[in-house]
Amino acid sequence: MKDWRPSYARRLRYSDFLVLLAVVFGAQILWFGLGNAGVAIRADVRFNEPSYWVFSAGLVIAWMAALHFIDSRSFRIVGSGMLEYRRVADASFRLFGFIAIFAFLFRVDVARGYLLISLPIGVLALIVERWLWRHWLLRKRRAGGYSARVLLVGSEQSVAQIAHELQRNPEAGYRVVGACVPTGRVADTIAGTEIPIMGNVNTVDRALRVTGADTVAVTSTDDLPPFKVKQISWQLEAGRQHLVLAPSIVDIAGPRLHTRPVAGLPLIHVETPRFSGGQRLVKRLADLVASAVGLVVISPLLLLLAMTVRLTSPGPVLFRQTRVGLGGREFTMLKFRSMVVNAEEILPDLLAAQRDVGNEILFKMKNDPRVTPIGRIMRKFSLDELPQLFNVVAGSMSLVGPRPPLPSEVEHYADHVHRRFLAKPGITGLWQVSGRSTLSWEESVRLDLSYVENWSLIGDVVILLRTVRAVFAPGSTAA
Repeated sequence: MKDWRPSYARRLRYSDFLVLLAVVFGAQILWFGLGNAGVAIRADVRFNEPSYWVFSAGLVIAWMAALHFIDSRSFRIVGSGMLEYRRVADASFRLFGFIAIFAFLFRVDVARGYLLISLPIGVLALIVERWLWRHWLLRKRRAGGYSARVLLVGSEQSVAQIAHELQRNPEAGYRVVGACVPTGRVADTIAGTEIPIMGNVNTVDRALRVTGADTVAVTSTDDLPPFKVKQISWQLEAGRQHLVLAPSIVDIAGPRLHTRPVAGLPLIHVETPRFSGGQRLVKRLADLVASAVGLVVISPLLLLLAMTVRLTSPGPVLFRQTRVGLGGREFTMLKFRSMVVNAEEILPDLLAAQRDVGNEILFKMKNDPRVTPIGRIMRKFSLDELPQLFNVVAGSMSLVGPRPPLPSEVEHYADHVHRRFLAKPGITGLWQVSGRSTLSWEESVRLDLSYVENWSLIGDVVILLRTVRAVFAPGSTAA
């Protein structure tokens, strides 16, 4: 089976090269025009000053080399979003830092304006180019292509768990094609999946040939004989087939995982979540500034929506509801009223009806009869949630965070679910950009806890951007 990795890396090389040609020579022409300006060298030299046309060509080649040596086109990171973009930015800044040091040591006067144009525009253009390729790759992966063909090896329970996670996220680029389990029931499948069992843990080499897998993922070692993992690695074809250890640790972000070899054992250290005062301060400042600016910018829209709600149905403009926030404390959440005034009185009758979306804890209906006509429009584009910006300014909510639950929902929480109260609830969050009312209760909890335990400011920015995209491609209504 043809390997997609070399061809995709080749496409990235071609497009990187074209982007850098356009940026570097474009910056040169913008700064110097079409003339033949030379690079000034103050040191005593016996050769002529090189032309900027030559310098620009060398800069493009050096930039391409920097992207190559930092593995920015490695199949291990392509399609992974922020990691790939960080590699691109890191290679670029390292290169220009080296140029600055070289120019200082050897007394070479490179035009600062030319470099100041090339670096930021080059980094931005490369990231946009990689973003376009990434979305092309994700579309291919959702269709079943451009993915690693994975053979899972381990106990049936661990295989089923890892398989579920990989199948739930096809964009990750891992397509499960078979499994080897201790029982080795050939012609059977893993319970709850359509993954065929290719044999026991001693028939991995045959399973690789039959399935055409290029990746072996060991999901557990409890049922494997001693040294079996090492034997599996010896059977793999170097450069084409790969071994992955997939411990059943889900929703732990990379910065919290550290691998340290101890006495020949690759121990994985998982740091406990940290909620430092500095992190809380940064998040609060970002929330305060962004929400205050947002309220000023959208104030005409808020006024228009308020007038529309008031004129189209009897009742108050705002809907006030008690929710549970940081530390389990209750607060009043604001929304534009999108339902009839007696919506809460009708709710018990609807609870007895068959719900068509939502889950066992969260009540949802696609065609909720309590929603007003203008309310349906506001919910479709999440406009009813805009007054929550006042909650953010007041400090009871954040722009991004776990879903703010009702007190009646909290009564049904298991002990571990209360960890979501370690962070302020958000107007948006992972729960909103990952399926909203189509999620099961377990998936909703998992996403909220994943956000709380792996918070980062960059992660908040990504969620906000995904929310904007979701608003312009609206699906089901929010909580």
